Amino acid sequence: MLAQLSYILMTYIDAAMVGHLGDSAAASVGLVATSTWLFGGVGVGMTAGFYVQVAQFIGAKNFAAARSVLRQSLPSILLLGIFISSIAVAISGVLPEWLGGTDEINVEASHYFMVFGLTIPFQLLNFLASGMLRSSGNMKIPSVLNIVSCLLDVLFNAVLIFPSRSINLFGFSVYMPGFDLGVVGAALGTMLAIVVSLVCMMYFLLFRSSELCLRGHAGSFVPTRNVVKAALKIGLPISFDRLVMSSAQVVSTMIVAPLGNIAIAANSFAVTAESMCYMPGYGMGEAATTLVGQSVGARRRKLVWSLAKLTTFSGVAIMTFMGILMYIFAPSVMAFMTPSADIQQLGAEVMRIEAFAEPLYAASIVIYYAFVGAGKTIVPALMNFGSIWLVRLPLAALLAPRYGLHGVWFAMCLELCFRGIIFIIRMLRKRWLPKWW
Repeated sequence: MLAQLSYILMTYIDAAMVGHLGDSAAASVGLVATSTWLFGGVGVGMTAGFYVQVAQFIGAKNFAAARSVLRQSLPSILLLGIFISSIAVAISGVLPEWLGGTDEINVEASHYFMVFGLTIPFQLLNFLASGMLRSSGNMKIPSVLNIVSCLLDVLFNAVLIFPSRSINLFGFSVYMPGFDLGVVGAALGTMLAIVVSLVCMMYFLLFRSSELCLRGHAGSFVPTRNVVKAALKIGLPISFDRLVMSSAQVVSTMIVAPLGNIAIAANSFAVTAESMCYMPGYGMGEAATTLVGQSVGARRRKLVWSLAKLTTFSGVAIMTFMGILMYIFAPSVMAFMTPSADIQQLGAEVMRIEAFAEPLYAASIVIYYAFVGAGKTIVPALMNFGSIWLVRLPLAALLAPRYGLHGVWFAMCLELCFRGIIFIIRMLRKRWLPKWW
């Protein structure tokens, strides 16, 4: 959970710092934010295709096979990252126009997305290394390094976004150099923080991990058919799920765009702020993937079911508490992210609508990741697809013209509750459990 929270804090940092540049700058980042999730999410799904295999091999105490999968994953994910990056950079100039942005914000939005596109290979390798360490049971290093990334992001952003200036630090005036790059500086700051995190993550994975260290263990880095096939079997449904989720967010942005810059910025800030609530659920979900995956590899029947229930209950409890905090502190959170009173008010109001969905949203997140750990990914991906595209988006398109951003978020709240219910039903029916159950 700490790793997930620290990752979303980087988004918070960018949003808050850019928010102080004005409404247009905030809207330019908000316009392409969902597209960054789309491009990043597709590749992240494929990283899971490799580290789930590693978790199962470690559970079976087959460390040689786990290291073999690790070797093959590195060139595979690097090439995938370069491919996705090329597409992102190629469309960066026209993407804001496709999304319905105005001339006032399109140029900065384009530049921000182009820098993000160049970051994708580093981001995917970072996710891969983090997932491999977690699959071996090492949660500490990814958490610590992601927290360090947040601190570096603050530093890099402070230098790259703003001009040179004097700041008040503990009562002393301190000169802070700056490049005055604005929105582009935020993207570059995040890129640099991710690169530093990646170097450190790879060092601990490849040279210090007791289960996965490659030093002294010879082997080929050339991907083999069996490993790639297994990775595709696990990863493609996850990538499809990320594609469905992120493309739905892109369509939501297109629904919100005609509502104006205030609505675009408020929607983006509210989504970022709300992520502080659901990222603990994703953290618990990552734990579920590791624990269930290792239990499947060890063929410990009762433990698979027990850990799925335990992680789900824990995720629901944590996100229910976070939802209560989100409802109470929504105005304060929005005030931290932007000085605009109009954006603050609208963002806080829609966040409070979403707070009621957090318990069932948690159930859908953790149960999905438990299915991933068991290697059952196709049906859950289709469930997400049907829930979002058949419930959320049609309802949002219907409500937005009359109720504005409030209608879009009300549709989101109803859909998340529906999704949580159908995931709970599938979990309790136990058809996702391994055949030897």
